[in-house]
Amino acid sequence: MVIKGQKINDRYLIVRSIGEGGMANVYLAHDTILDRDVAIKILRGDLANDEKFVRRFQREALSASSLSHPNIVEMYDVGEDNGTYYIVMEYVEGKTIKQLIKKRGGLTLSESIDIMLQLTDGISHAHEMGIIHRDLKPQNILMKDDGSIKITDFGIAMALNSTQLTQTNSVMGSVHYLPPEQASGKGSTFRSDVYSMGILFYELLTGHLPFKGENAVEIALKHMKDEIPSVREANPSIPQSVENIILKATAKNPKNRYADAKEMRDDLLTCMNDDRLDEEKYVYPYPEHEQEEKSAPKKEEVKKEDEDLEIEKVPNEEEEEDIEDVEKTNKWIWILASIFIFIVLIFAIIFFVVPALTNAPDVLIPEVSSLSVEDARTRLSNLGFAVEVVEEENALEKGKIIRTDPLAGNSIKKGNKVTIYISSGKKMYTMEDFKGQDYIDVVDYLRKQGITQVEIEEKVLETDEEFETDRAVIDQEPKAGTEISEDDKVTLYRMKVYDKYPDMVEEGWTVDQVEAFCEQNNLKLTIDYEKTGQYTPGMIISQSRKAGTTLVKGVDFRITIAMEPDNVGEPQDPIEDLKPQEDPDNNKKE
Repeated sequence: MVIKGQKINDRYLIVRSIGEGGMANVYLAHDTILDRDVAIKILRGDLANDEKFVRRFQREALSASSLSHPNIVEMYDVGEDNGTYYIVMEYVEGKTIKQLIKKRGGLTLSESIDIMLQLTDGISHAHEMGIIHRDLKPQNILMKDDGSIKITDFGIAMALNSTQLTQTNSVMGSVHYLPPEQASGKGSTFRSDVYSMGILFYELLTGHLPFKGENAVEIALKHMKDEIPSVREANPSIPQSVENIILKATAKNPKNRYADAKEMRDDLLTCMNDDRLDEEKYVYPYPEHEQEEKSAPKKEEVKKEDEDLEIEKVPNEEEEEDIEDVEKTNKWIWILASIFIFIVLIFAIIFFVVPALTNAPDVLIPEVSSLSVEDARTRLSNLGFAVEVVEEENALEKGKIIRTDPLAGNSIKKGNKVTIYISSGKKMYTMEDFKGQDYIDVVDYLRKQGITQVEIEEKVLETDEEFETDRAVIDQEPKAGTEISEDDKVTLYRMKVYDKYPDMVEEGWTVDQVEAFCEQNNLKLTIDYEKTGQYTPGMIISQSRKAGTTLVKGVDFRITIAMEPDNVGEPQDPIEDLKPQEDPDNNKKE
């Protein structure tokens, strides 16, 4: 049992528990060597005794450690300490998408698309690296305060897959997003992750899951047989182009789905274009249930295994891989034998024949990274090597030597080539003016330029400028014309969109901000003034619509501004523009 204050591997100091699951428990810990907070996932004791499971757990976790993407939780370390198996990951402060949905219900269309674009971007990177997540669900997606998301539980997804449906606590979370092919025991592909993302998109827009049941088996059967409900029936304002993405992603037949996350992301990028909003409903090109009779379990078997679904109902991927490996070995064994003999002959030629034909001595390649390029070239040339200099982008100062190929310390024959790689410096990019452009398009554009640290923040519009959409960029940091590198952060500001009235008094709004807010939401603004000594002149002290109530466009809205009580008609600077105007009868307005 792991307790507060315990140190794992004499390095990770446990601070507190931050989550429990059917397979592992997650703790906030402090890395005492690198002096940083981390999240450490520790395998449950009963699973740690299964040697076969542990091998796969470690292998897949190490495989996922190769992933590096802004929307994927970084994996730092995998190890074992006195029988305790653990994975150390980046610690992300925030809440899960599941917690967000429980709190708010369905999200707005723009919020949902923004989350899906980030999600498909991260999963696209994993697919490019040949990794399938296999357990995508909102519980595994973290949202930071700035709106960016982080996908977690990469790598262990495959390791958990073979036993997860035997765990009562974990199955109900995963089965709601389970692709039909996994439920019927056919294994996973990139299209399996696409299905789970389609279910998640449905939940983001509606606030609820498409399939429910009393137990995991009943829900799995619905994924295999039942048509997904229409999101447009739940919310008619959702365009057909958006519903088509869900229909295509959640097709029962994998042939009818997107090939991978990138193809789904490309569709998301254009789904709000004017020429796509009223497109025809997606029609599946292949039959949805062409193999249903072969794959669907019998109902009498389902009832018998209500709470404790046998592993055979779900693909045990390790057993499948072992069988496949045996078949491949038997098929190619004679080819491997031939290749082995051929390799032995090649090595015999290399180590015995070639040295006998040449008397050129072996020379040790020196370390030249601290030298200038010319000095390094001279030194290597004097040793008898042919020298080539090649530039490549690197964080080192321009002109500095990065390495040699072959590396220093290796011995090669005189006359062979040694390549010196020098730094051309960081790739620089000149910031453009993105004002008025869709921030989703801008993020995608910047990432193609190599700028990955892009944050989106909301900002209250303080001018009377008009923008075509609430996704328009209204400001940016750094400003246009500034030169930045790939490591620099870019912040894009979008207009803060309200569906409820803000607390202008507590938040200290200015009159300019209120006027822009009313202009943005088509409200009829009236400004009153009140003589009072309790507030600073020019400060907003009340508003007619209570903060937190639903915002209705086109209605009247009134604010009251504090005035200096000793000089009723002339408020003091710096709010000269707040002076009440005198009428023809010299009566002062209030």
